[in-house]
Amino acid sequence: MIGLAVLFALLGAASNAMGTAFQRKAASRVAEGGGLRLILRLARQPAWLIGIAGLIGAAVFQALALVNGPLSLVQPLFILELPFALMIAIPLLHRRLPRAGWWAVAGVVAGLGLVLGSAAPSGARSDASMARWIPVLIVCLGAVAVAVVVARPGRPPLFRAAVLGSASAVSNALTAALLKSAMGTLTGDGFVAFLGVWQTYGFAVTGVGAVLLLENALQAGPLAASQPALTIGDATVSLLLGVILFDETIRTGWWLLPELIGAGTVLWGVLRLTRVVPHIADIAH
Repeated sequence: MIGLAVLFALLGAASNAMGTAFQRKAASRVAEGGGLRLILRLARQPAWLIGIAGLIGAAVFQALALVNGPLSLVQPLFILELPFALMIAIPLLHRRLPRAGWWAVAGVVAGLGLVLGSAAPSGARSDASMARWIPVLIVCLGAVAVAVVVARPGRPPLFRAAVLGSASAVSNALTAALLKSAMGTLTGDGFVAFLGVWQTYGFAVTGVGAVLLLENALQAGPLAASQPALTIGDATVSLLLGVILFDETIRTGWWLLPELIGAGTVLWGVLRLTRVVPHIADIAH
C-alpha cells in the first residue's frame, strides 16, 4: 500500500509539474488581469488546456495516492514537482539548466528522501470529527483570505507571485485533506455515501480556489517565485493537517537529526534553484 502511495504521488507530482509549466507558458502570453476574465483569456491558449489536463491527471493520481497512504507522506512528495517543473519548462521555454542547477535538483531529491526515510510517516485514518475540522477550516481559509488581500495588484511581481503561491499551497493542502476524507468514505461506504458527505463538495470548492490562486500567481510573476512557495508550503501544511486531523505520526527522538539535515538540504536546493534559474520561465516562445 505504501509503495502504491509513493508511485501515485510521484506520478501526480510529474503531472502537476507539466500542468504548471504549460500554464506558465500560456500565462506569459496574456495581458495583466485577474479572476474569471483571466481564465477566459487563458482558455484560448492550447498550452493552458494542456496544463489543465496535467492538473486533472495530478488530481486522479493524488486521490489514488491518498487512498493508499497517509497525507503526511503523499503531499511532501509533491515537493518533487519543483524539479519536475523545471525539467519540463527548460525545453518548453528553450532554456538550459546550468550545472549548479543540476546539483540543486539533486539536493532537493536527496533531502526529501532523507526526510521521509527518517520520519517514516504513518497513519491509516481518513476520518476526523467536526471539532477538528472547524478550527482547521477557519485557520486555512483565513490565511488564504489574508494572502489575497496582501497580494493586491500593484505590489512587486516577485512578492505577489510568492504570496499567491503560498495561498495556493494552503488551499492545495486543505483540498488534499478533504479529498482523503472523501475518498475514505468512497472506499469504505460506497458512492452514495461519498455524495452525501460535505468533504466531497469541500474539496471541489477548495480545489477550484487553489487553481484560481495558482493561475494568478503564475500570471503575477516568475515560476521561480511561485513554485517554491507552492511546493514547500503544500508539504508543510499537509504534514500538519495529517497530524491534526488524522492522527498521523512521524518518528521523533534521534530521528529528528537526519530529518532536520534532510529538510535543510531541501531548503538549500530550492533556494539554490531560485537563484540559479531566476528567469527560466520568464520567456516563452
